[in-house]
Amino acid sequence: MDTGGFLWLALHTSPFASLILVVLLVFSLVSWTIMVRKWLTFRQIEHQSRSFIALFRKSARLSEVNQACENYRGTPLSGIFAAAYLELNAQLQSSKDKETGNPGHPVLTERNLAGVQRTLQRAAAAEISVLERSMSWLATTASVTPFIGLLGTVVGIITAFNGLGSVKTASIQAVAPGIADALFATAAGLFAAIPAVIGYNQLVHRIKNVASEMDDFSTELVNLVERSFG
Repeated sequence: MDTGGFLWLALHTSPFASLILVVLLVFSLVSWTIMVRKWLTFRQIEHQSRSFIALFRKSARLSEVNQACENYRGTPLSGIFAAAYLELNAQLQSSKDKETGNPGHPVLTERNLAGVQRTLQRAAAAEISVLERSMSWLATTASVTPFIGLLGTVVGIITAFNGLGSVKTASIQAVAPGIADALFATAAGLFAAIPAVIGYNQLVHRIKNVASEMDDFSTELVNLVERSFG
């Protein structure tokens, strides 16, 4: 019978070590679920963002882009555009109400444009907050699970040496299984932490890329508004 494999160790651990392994397993499963879902989300964002920007640049009217936003809910660009479009209409209406001369082509003041820019910033911050959901769990998994595994190891080694002290003849054969059982908890903690660290760093990088893309799009939209209504 194989008594050195990881599966055998997992099935023959002490009750406290088993509890540690269950906790680490929960952390690991939730972390992998988050990483897979985030990966699918960013994949959709990348695809729809390219299509939305292409639509935005070839459309003759902003109203056409606004109508198409329903078909691009997978990208945060459509969300910040919809928010800016509503604010732009409100600013244009306000500008028309204040006109005292002949009504002509609507013109926005610096104050009106600043209002549109603030709306873009708020909408972008809201979209980033959505993308950052569950990221704290990955950070917690990456930082906490090694210590949880270490706790299991320390308790296991204490138990192993305590049991060794109760026998008359001490040998490596007597203490080795207990130490192996204890060290398995540390290995499990690292197994949960390492993918979480890698996934967290990769996702943070993707979020920064999306944030940069939203900044570029916001600048392009503001420039278009200035040329059209400035």
